[in-house]
Amino acid sequence: MFSGGSLERFSIFAIGIMPYISASIIVQLASEILPSLKALKKEGEAGRKLITKYTRYGTVLLAILQSLGVASFVFQRGIVVTSSFEFYVSTVVSLVTGTMFLMWLGEQITERGIGNGISLIITAGIASGIPSGITRLVAFVNQGTMSILMALLIVFGVLLLIYLVVYFESAQRKIPIHYAKRQFNSGLGNHNTHMPFKLNMAGVIPPIFASSIILFPSTLLGWFGSTDTNSILYKIVGLLQHGQSLYMVLFAATVIFFCYFYTALFFSPKEMAENLKKSGAFVPGIRPGEQTSRYLEKVVLRLTLFGALYITIICLIPEFLTTVLNVPFYLGGTSLLILVVVTMDFSTQINSYRLTQQYDKLMIRSEMKLLSRK
Repeated sequence: MFSGGSLERFSIFAIGIMPYISASIIVQLASEILPSLKALKKEGEAGRKLITKYTRYGTVLLAILQSLGVASFVFQRGIVVTSSFEFYVSTVVSLVTGTMFLMWLGEQITERGIGNGISLIITAGIASGIPSGITRLVAFVNQGTMSILMALLIVFGVLLLIYLVVYFESAQRKIPIHYAKRQFNSGLGNHNTHMPFKLNMAGVIPPIFASSIILFPSTLLGWFGSTDTNSILYKIVGLLQHGQSLYMVLFAATVIFFCYFYTALFFSPKEMAENLKKSGAFVPGIRPGEQTSRYLEKVVLRLTLFGALYITIICLIPEFLTTVLNVPFYLGGTSLLILVVVTMDFSTQINSYRLTQQYDKLMIRSEMKLLSRK
């Protein structure tokens, strides 16, 4: 899903950038729970560099574990012609090196380019599968496996999902903020603004976590090569396949849980209320301090509920399409969500960069005019 088909080709990028994503999420969660890491976040640039260092170490560890699992899966298929020691060492070194190169490349894009490099790499991996998906759809129509009407419905459904994702990701809840008796350029008086809250504050982290947790039993089954159809693990894996009712229920519950969990970790209504109070700002009709904190928490909890339901529906609609309409290939709602959200963020940053460039050019022209007049 996230490797752009490289796992099927077993390239050096087979395990992709997911170890880095998992490590960064674990470190972020730990930095909100552990006091030592929480103190590092407040130390500025030095603390950020140390947290980045821990994230890289975690990436290496997770990549080694995941590459060992992949190597074990391949070796048990009976297709390896070299010794087990040589195969495991070469496979682990190759796969870990591929992941570390992608991590380095993502950091370089973030520092020297536009947008988040890691997100762009994941998006590129997902987008690379679009041409092959279109080719397969056309092939199914030509072979008579799928009717033209069904193919058009699938295309229309994908476009509708993209529209819905763009619509809900752009949705905001604007809370009015007033500043009383402050001096502004226009003179004394009240200054009104607003505080925007996104409907989806957790982003694409909840569906990624949910997919990883639910697919973990099948991953274990593949690693250890269990072929006993009567084993409990084998039966659980069968119930957790895409399109199964148990998978959909657990996926929805896990997404909703992580939406609330992730939002609670990174949003503090009490701290935000204190900052508003210190800056002389208040929400109209709400007393500063504790009442403002409770009001902001109530708003965020409601937004999180609707945001969680929106993410769950977007990710599960392709599952229903695959099951009900008997679509002969898998449609990934999580991949679609990542693709659209990252593309929107990238487009926003491009527009901001263009505005900055235009502003700089205007400043240079105005300075040139002043010099010419002098």
